[in-house]
Amino acid sequence: MLKGRHLIEPGDLTLEELEEILSLADKIIVDPQSFYGVCRGKLLATLFFEPSTRTRLSFEAAMLRLGGKVLGFSDANATSTTKGESLADTIRTVSSYTDVIAMRNPKEGAALLASKYSLVPIINAGDGGHHHPTQTLTDLLTIRASKGGFEGHTIGFCGDLKFGRTVHSLAKALSRYKNNKFILISPPELGIPDYMISEVFEKNNIPYTINERLENVIGDLDILYMTRVQKERFFNEQDYIRLKDSYILNNEKLKLAKKNMIILHPLPRVNEISPEIDSDPRALYFKQVQYGMYARMALIAKLTGAL
Repeated sequence: MLKGRHLIEPGDLTLEELEEILSLADKIIVDPQSFYGVCRGKLLATLFFEPSTRTRLSFEAAMLRLGGKVLGFSDANATSTTKGESLADTIRTVSSYTDVIAMRNPKEGAALLASKYSLVPIINAGDGGHHHPTQTLTDLLTIRASKGGFEGHTIGFCGDLKFGRTVHSLAKALSRYKNNKFILISPPELGIPDYMISEVFEKNNIPYTINERLENVIGDLDILYMTRVQKERFFNEQDYIRLKDSYILNNEKLKLAKKNMIILHPLPRVNEISPEIDSDPRALYFKQVQYGMYARMALIAKLTGAL
């Protein structure tokens, strides 16, 4: 039973519960109109202490399409946190008004803290470089639609693997399925955190390799997950400038890839995927955007007990 549950990281859901949400999302994709109104009378709060376009708007669109209403903020400077109010008190207040809260915060662990004080389900919409579970639902829905399942794939994560919360969440999720292999492509300074290597891959005997050049490995991949180098995660702008153009996917590199490889990206894109790739049928990152709304519709309906 998912009603009343918090979603802080993908591991909060069993594989059966993941399937329950994704199956509902599949049904919504086929016939979205039959789900309009299932959350009538319910209220979603979107608390975004950090900038967002797709995640915030897809949450709002999801709730509105389910027949509910939305309140919240997209600028922490317009809230009482500027007066020194604690996150705990903000959550105590907002959860008194609403049925479910989607929160993004730049501090790792903020969503977990919020869940300890909330009267309603907390959905982690991103906490620093830690987790982004609803992006993972989006990614899984996209992978299943194009690949038919989650087993037996070679997955390449490319770009900023150190700060990329979408990478961490998806890698954890896909590591739970059989016969997957991972190729980690990044400069050494942006390599995946050690805890991911030890606690996710090595602890579970999951094959992985590390490579600094995308061209060397793109031909082996079934799924290529590109990420931007995130300027907002750097303390030193010179480091960002030095690394921001480390990986750019273009038609020349794509010639080395399998014909059925898919390209995913959590967006926003800066320059790591050339626009010339957008028309390639393997480029699914804008399809991901649409699937994100359906995944969040399914999640909201389940956590609020509407379905």
